[in-house]
Amino acid sequence: MHDIHSEKILILDFGSQYTQLIARRVREAHVYCELHPFDMTMTEIRAFKPSGIILSGGPKSVYEEGAPAVAEELFELGVPVLGICYGMQLMARHFGGQVVPAGKREFGHAELLAQGMPDPLFDSFFVEGKSPVWMSHGDHVEVVPAGFEIVAGTANAPVCAIQNPARRLYGVQFHPEVNHTPRGEALLDTFVRKVCGCNGLWTPGQIIEDAIERIRAQVGSDHVILGLSGGVDSSVAAALIHRAIGAQLTCVFVDNGLLRLGEGDQVMATFAESLGVKVIRIDAEGLFLDELAGEADPEKKRKIIGRLFVEIFEAESKKIADARWLAQGTIYPDVIESAGAKTGKAHNIKSHHNVGGLPEHMTLKLLEPLRELFKDEVRAIGEELGLPHRMVWRHPFPGPGLGVRILGAVKKEYADILRHADAIYIEELYASGHYEKISQAFAVFLPVKSVGVMGDGRTYEYVVALRAVETKDFMTAGWYPMPYEDLARISSRIINEVRGINRVVYDISSKPPATIEWE
Repeated sequence: MHDIHSEKILILDFGSQYTQLIARRVREAHVYCELHPFDMTMTEIRAFKPSGIILSGGPKSVYEEGAPAVAEELFELGVPVLGICYGMQLMARHFGGQVVPAGKREFGHAELLAQGMPDPLFDSFFVEGKSPVWMSHGDHVEVVPAGFEIVAGTANAPVCAIQNPARRLYGVQFHPEVNHTPRGEALLDTFVRKVCGCNGLWTPGQIIEDAIERIRAQVGSDHVILGLSGGVDSSVAAALIHRAIGAQLTCVFVDNGLLRLGEGDQVMATFAESLGVKVIRIDAEGLFLDELAGEADPEKKRKIIGRLFVEIFEAESKKIADARWLAQGTIYPDVIESAGAKTGKAHNIKSHHNVGGLPEHMTLKLLEPLRELFKDEVRAIGEELGLPHRMVWRHPFPGPGLGVRILGAVKKEYADILRHADAIYIEELYASGHYEKISQAFAVFLPVKSVGVMGDGRTYEYVVALRAVETKDFMTAGWYPMPYEDLARISSRIINEVRGINRVVYDISSKPPATIEWE
């Protein structure tokens, strides 16, 4: 088997909102990469042994005092370097070029016009000497450094792509990583595969083989426990670890009464019956609902749910005498967001995970087989492992479950109403072909009553809000433009089939200013 980490791209982050997208594009080219802060030391960079380096964009100006920079030796390593936006300006300035405030700032779409003879890096980028790109900059390169040549410019910025092919140094003022640059993905693919010479070893099958080897080496003959939630990350982690160590894995599935319709039975059917994974199912609906009774504050609800999960999980783990490892579905964005969180004792778990932050006296070691993977990669290996397509591609579900989709205090009546309404909504989204076009969709229970008319009588019942958003990174999101006829059908079914609901509304708020979830 190939060492899938032998080819790797180093991405140095200067604070761009798009940096994670660069990493995802590199991974889509089947090449491993890591994101690190711009001030990574040269000792660390040399130890990393990159096949190539990408310098991200950023909000600063390179000529400001104290502006982020890289060590001079970085450009002398002899590996290809691609500077994007701020990264290009940094490279140009390093080699003696001039960067100045633009007379006219560029944000949004622009047309790039080729000049001269572009290097093969740009072969697939221009069509008839043109390419649409996405700009986001207030500075530009005015004087190109010696040894570099201009590849392309726009009407507002004559220098938008530069190259020094002899040294394999390239800079682009636009953002090839975003969808608004249609051929940007091909440019990044060409950079990592042709310029950097990577073969593309980072594939689902090889990721699984590598993970299995590493899990077996880490765990040995010890037992592993995993808090199974039914979500994508914990499900894929469970399937992967079971493939590696079989009966040495025990999953604890806590049914807190705040799951989606039929979810508990579905989890048991998939893991215990189909895959043969040992799953302990704990029916804790009564306990959770009792503890949540009367509590309307969203943060307090989250803490109650997290604390109870920990207590139940801890009690179950004590029953497994040889358990030494706690497995968790941490993925790469979690690692990035916690500034390179290190594996260690179980109490280091981030609070937003279903495990909720285990107490310090639990001395289990962490096993995080997905911590190098982005969400789309997790889904891909989930399918490769044989998990059902609908489970692998289901929309995100919050750790506290319906506890934060029932506004205000949680009651069993509310949870049952919401479960039923949400199931109808999702069923209709699948049937109409919308589900996989939407990034996240769900129903929200509003604890307010409104007057309605059913048959010959007046009703006074609850309201359900429907939410559906489109997003690439979940940092920003737009509401999904659902066709009226589909909304009408969904609303009609919910009102007719769910006792207690007489009004359905559709949320047309974007993020920002709204959030995706309501609590």
